[in-house]
Order: sequence, then structure tokens, then C-alpha cells
Amino acid sequence: MTNPAERLVDLLDLEQIEVNIFRGLSPNESLQRVFGGQVAGQALVAAGRTTDGERPVHSLHAYFLRPGRPGVPIVYQVERVRDGRSFTTRRVTAVQEGRTIFNLTASFHRPEPGSIEHQLPPRLDFPAPETLPTLATELREHLGELPESLERMARRQPFDIRYVDRLRWTAEEIKDADPRSAVWMRAVGPLGDDPLVHTCALTYASDMTLLDAVRIPVEPLWGRRGFDMASLDHAMWFHRPFRADEWFLYDQESPVSTGGRGLARGRIYNHEGRLLVSVVQEGLFRPV
Repeated sequence: MTNPAERLVDLLDLEQIEVNIFRGLSPNESLQRVFGGQVAGQALVAAGRTTDGERPVHSLHAYFLRPGRPGVPIVYQVERVRDGRSFTTRRVTAVQEGRTIFNLTASFHRPEPGSIEHQLPPRLDFPAPETLPTLATELREHLGELPESLERMARRQPFDIRYVDRLRWTAEEIKDADPRSAVWMRAVGPLGDDPLVHTCALTYASDMTLLDAVRIPVEPLWGRRGFDMASLDHAMWFHRPFRADEWFLYDQESPVSTGGRGLARGRIYNHEGRLLVSVVQEGLFRPV
């Protein structure tokens, strides 16, 4: 039986069915819709497969248009928008059962020496990931024996997630809480040495916890939810090389939420505090 990291690599290994057309699997799991990070990661794989492999992706901008159905394959159609001297641009449309569910534009940049180098200092008051409990451990400490659905989720989870602040379970615990959250993450096993796989795996992970920052002031992150939430769009900028199977810190905050939509942004750092990736996402929030 393959481990969750191997399953993630398999999930990102698309089948090429034409020159610019790829097909991705969609696990038939007990979810209402296909996980957005999966669609974004697979779309980025499709875009990367049509480049020469010499230019890393430096940014992506995507829209979630319709919920995808679990268990139904997704077809990714790539448009080769531009192949310039320094930049390559690809546009990807994800289609399921004849309907467009997602589109993405990705830009790839030939590495070149930087004439300007700076970075705002990160927050430094984060404990090391090795000192924090796993998400499954925190859930078991509060719930005791986990329901089968949560046990299955924990076994299949491709990323080890460790919350910097302990999970909040009651209304009293979220009183006066700022809309901020931080987690350490890494793949639960090796992902190989292909840089595109690591980029797409981190794209997958970037959608896992980001919108939590919007909910923190109004309801506990775990337990019964008062809102149905869905990703609307997603943007990422990749600043430095990284490995998604090594610890990275995902520092997240929500600067505003209004009109049924919440904006969240995240900064991903390595152990040395170097900024690897910047992320921005907007989500739709409706009372259930």
C-alpha cells in the first residue's frame, strides 16, 4: 500500500492524452466537492509539462468556477500563450463532464541574477515544528477515539500539519482573537527530486488552511461549522527554490471580510526565515 506522499505524487502525475491535453484522477472520497488544491496543483502540472523544464514557475493566478465532482476525471486543456526569451506563459482550463470548473494562468521565468535583494523580516516567535503536536494528536486529545471519517482523513493526509497555536474548540477561546493563524507543514514522505512536483505539491498544500484565518474571530476551527465556505480565486508568487517534503512555516492572516467574501493572505518561510512563497486567496462564506 502506498503512503500518502506517494499517492500525492501519483495524483500529480497526469496522463497526457493529446499534445496540450492532460487527464487527472479525482479520488472518490467523502467530500462534497473536489479539493481546490488538488485542481490547482494538477493544472500547474499540466502547464509545466508543456514548457522546456528550464524555467521554474514564478506566479499563478486562478479562479474556481464550479465545484468538481469527486471520483470523476478532470481534463486539463493547455493554451501556449507565449514563449519569450525570459518568460513563458500558459493558460489552463479544467473541464469535468463537459463543463469548465477552473482556470489558471501560470508564468515561468528563466532564472537570472537579481539586481535588488531584500525581504521584510518575518515574525520570529514561532515554536519549532518538532515541539508541536500533530493535528491528529490534538484531535485525539480533545475527541478521544476519532470517528472513522476523521481517522480515514488522518491516514490519507499527504501533509503533516502542526498548528502553532493550539486548536480552539469553544466560543470563549475565540473571544477577541485576531484573524491570524500559522502552521508548520511538510509532506509526510519524500516527493522525489523534480522541482515541478514540489511546486505543485506546495500549491496543493497552500489551499488546505488559508481560509481558516477568516473564520478565527467568529467560530472555532474545529467542530460544527456555521459557514459553508468555498474558494473563489487563488494567487501565488514563488520567490525561491524549496522542497515541499521539508518543514515550511505558513503564516496566514485575513485583512478583511465583508459582503459574504473573506480575503486571506499567507507567507511561506523555510526554517531559516527566508520567504519562499506569497499566497492570496478569496473565499465565499455563507451561513449553513
